[in-house]
Amino acid sequence: MNIVRRPATTPTNLPVAAEWDPFRAVQDMMRWDPFREMGPLFAGEKGMFLPDVDVKETPLAYVFKADVPGLKEKDVEVSFTGNRLTLSGKREEERHEEKDTYFASERSYGAFTRTFTLPAGTDTERANAEMKDGVLTVSVPKMPEVQPKKIPIGAPVEKAKA
Repeated sequence: MNIVRRPATTPTNLPVAAEWDPFRAVQDMMRWDPFREMGPLFAGEKGMFLPDVDVKETPLAYVFKADVPGLKEKDVEVSFTGNRLTLSGKREEERHEEKDTYFASERSYGAFTRTFTLPAGTDTERANAEMKDGVLTVSVPKMPEVQPKKIPIGAPVEKAKA
């Protein structure tokens, strides 16, 4: 059996019409990140490691989840500078033995940095980070004054003091 590496289909590299799968094309377009394509140009290294990050807002916090498989806590750094959250780290390349034959070497290695600008009202002093099963989760709570407040209907309204 031969091992054949098939290149990923991107919006700029759509397959010929006879092989075109509309479901695959939509999936590829939705997951396409133009900055990931440019990463190796600026990094100067082939296959630069750039983890995917999900960012969500809950009523109480902003939650960042970064895929960092193969990294240990000591390999990753989470820092804040003003209203900016920075995730950085490094994945070391494994040694390739001369006697081994590689049919594909697709895993990426190297240093990465991802920076996110946080909205006003975040409490970086109470932020926490944890790593589990190759996923780094950073939770940045909202300050109490910007959290949603439920007001019961029919409750008396306080008058402003003069």
